Amino acid sequence: MIILGIGGILKGAACAVLKDGALVAAIEEKKIERHSVPGGLPDRSINECLRIAGADPAAVDCVALVRPLSFGPASALHLELRSMFPNARLAVVEHHTAHAASAYYATDFREAIILTLDRGGDFRCGARWRASGNRIQIDQEMYYPDSLGDLFGRVTELLGFQPGADEHKVQWLSTEGDDSLLPLFREIVSASTTLVDRSYLDDDRAGAGGFGSKFYERAGLEDGAPIPVSRASAIARGVQAAVEEKVLELAGEGDNLCLAGGLFYNALLVGAIERSGRWKNVMVQPVAGNAGTAIGAVFYAWHSVYGKEARARLGDLCLGPSYPAEDIKRTLENCKLRFKFMTTDDIVAEAIRRIQDHQIVAWMQGRMEFGPRALGNRSILASPLNPYSTENLNIYIKRREPFRKFAASVPAEVVSEYFETTPNARLLATISRVKPEHRKTFASAVMGDGYIRVHVVEQKDNPLYHRLLRAAGEASGLPVLYNTSFNLFGDPLVCRPRDAVRSFYSSGIDALFCGNFLVEK
Repeated sequence: MIILGIGGILKGAACAVLKDGALVAAIEEKKIERHSVPGGLPDRSINECLRIAGADPAAVDCVALVRPLSFGPASALHLELRSMFPNARLAVVEHHTAHAASAYYATDFREAIILTLDRGGDFRCGARWRASGNRIQIDQEMYYPDSLGDLFGRVTELLGFQPGADEHKVQWLSTEGDDSLLPLFREIVSASTTLVDRSYLDDDRAGAGGFGSKFYERAGLEDGAPIPVSRASAIARGVQAAVEEKVLELAGEGDNLCLAGGLFYNALLVGAIERSGRWKNVMVQPVAGNAGTAIGAVFYAWHSVYGKEARARLGDLCLGPSYPAEDIKRTLENCKLRFKFMTTDDIVAEAIRRIQDHQIVAWMQGRMEFGPRALGNRSILASPLNPYSTENLNIYIKRREPFRKFAASVPAEVVSEYFETTPNARLLATISRVKPEHRKTFASAVMGDGYIRVHVVEQKDNPLYHRLLRAAGEASGLPVLYNTSFNLFGDPLVCRPRDAVRSFYSSGIDALFCGNFLVEK
């Protein structure tokens, strides 16, 4: 049985394929079609997912389509899908239902509370669900514009960032702020009948998040003026902490909690829920936003449309395409580049030699990750022992703000020696803590009260990357590498060898390891 899921048509379009109950492919359209236009079907992702699954469109049994759909007559979209998949039944899945399914059905939980929160989808901006067996039932609904995600986006714009894209910057900036504005943001999100007190907003104001005079007065700021740099981190801290408190209130307490929706890309928020002690187990969908609804769609169809009991697994989330040596070699030759083919043993040894020499390397191996986070297949790597690694990564390569830190990848079998983590660190979906005796070693990646982003690498998930980390430990005594996503200029993760070459030659990266090929400048 082949179920094809399509989510995020209006923003973050993606496709996923479930084959005989196993998740075999998932790809965001913007990664494979670098100039994709929102509103249409993710054709390139659909084709690539089917290729990976070894299926043609006529073999698809069900197309699970997540609302909201594109603008225009739904009948036209239905006809297009019928033409593409002549033998498939169509299942239309509500947006937040897909979010809920993407999280709960990826677990072994037989009962759970599910919390889905985002800016808005099909009018909803959030929902609380009760799950039992393979059934999920809505318990509480929240509707736009009464939206914590919308508030976070407004603060993003207020601080001069791009709403809908840069909310993660507000999250990390908050680790440098104080609690002076937390009482104000508590007032904004503590209204009894709504989640957001809109008296602090002015719908007639364009830009700067649409905050009104009441907000500026209470914050001690000049009405309508740009936010002083000295106050930006306190504003970020205020909204972050207030949202954490409100989400904990919405979640309640119990044994198992599942989280999905774009707000839960916020790793500090996930960490706050984990540390609260209110829940025995917390599972966050690592691809929490719109793209993840494609996975939710196939899970929902499998369990609710076809009544199947067996649960699928997210696996290592490396669900995109890979490229054989012939394809990589052809690209390098077409680009007139000098390169060297090496065995896997030599690639690992050479990469570690360069990293130990304080070089920064790009690492493109195997299948592309699904979601925004690099999990060791599309990564830029540096040594924590390099005193200039953070400065070089931020200023000369990623060209981003200094308050944005890098994840530390570590083998699962030694993680407890250096960090305090939870199961969600396996897919980089939460925040962890450095153990006090190692804070000096990882000082360049630490935020706030010893927080650090940790990526726990299981050998079964990524044997080659795990081997690289172990080799780093053998060479330096520290089996940890700083890992950031291999992308530049606001682009998504690199997908193809040509994408990798473009980013490599447009940055200060010292060497590119693309499959078994070493490329130098």
